[in-house]
Amino acid sequence: MRVACIGECMIEFRELPDGLFTRGYGGDTLNTAVYLARLGVPVDYVTALGDDSWSEEMLAGWRGEGVGTDRVLRIPGRLPGLYVIQTDARGERRFSYWRDTAPARELFDRPETGALAEALLGYDLLYLSGISLSLYGPVGRARLHEALERARAHGVRIAFDTNFRPRGWPDPATAQAAFAAALASADFVLASTEDMRLLFGADRPPALMAHAGRAEIVLKLAEPACAVPAGRPEERIVRAGPVADVVDTTAAGDSFAAAYLAARLRGAAPAAAAAAGHRLAGAVVRHRGAIIPREAMPSDLTAPSPD
Repeated sequence: MRVACIGECMIEFRELPDGLFTRGYGGDTLNTAVYLARLGVPVDYVTALGDDSWSEEMLAGWRGEGVGTDRVLRIPGRLPGLYVIQTDARGERRFSYWRDTAPARELFDRPETGALAEALLGYDLLYLSGISLSLYGPVGRARLHEALERARAHGVRIAFDTNFRPRGWPDPATAQAAFAAALASADFVLASTEDMRLLFGADRPPALMAHAGRAEIVLKLAEPACAVPAGRPEERIVRAGPVADVVDTTAAGDSFAAAYLAARLRGAAPAAAAAAGHRLAGAVVRHRGAIIPREAMPSDLTAPSPD
């Protein structure tokens, strides 16, 4: 059972209370890929990087986490995108981006795209997010959608995390059309009422719930809970345990997605998978940064470290 996560990883600068910065890297689907690997799921990351030292550092780090890099396209002379995180006293974060010329934005608009689409047929599950969709222009999104549909026709399942960020889109109509296409292709949808309100103006919009009979929808609620599988007669509300010492909410949703999908791929019921997602997300928000120390992973979820 092999997964491919599609998206972008950027250089990360995190502002500390004293005004200094620490440097790392991160991105929503990359975070999910790392946590999937830690949970014992074979996973590759699908993106484009440059040929610079920061790109090399990223690749080495991903391999060290057990994430495969054979599907990473290298574009000479280009640099990865960059973002800065500022975190307030409640653990909520604000992001600022410099990514307009990042190589990941060209992943589905290059001569190598055809070979990449062919390679995606060899996976059991493809995972992408709303941020993944926002990277590509109209041509790139069309080619991505074509690749997803072809993969589904070959029995590959699709997981889509809505993860909507308005600033990544030129206008609401473009975002709505792209999300509608992704929702129609997805077998698993990890959505939130916050995303749905921002994009479609309702907690359970028809654009989402029309797929409830076909797709497995996980709907994260305003309270610390989610509905699974949302919109079906057997829907259940799975609540998260209390977390009193929240430090940083970065990657809470990304880690939830990883634990949920890992559990479902192993045959767990949706409610049990949601509980696993809550446990991992609850550990992640107790630490600064997207990727927590390996020793901080919940012991009942972890897999052996890669060799």
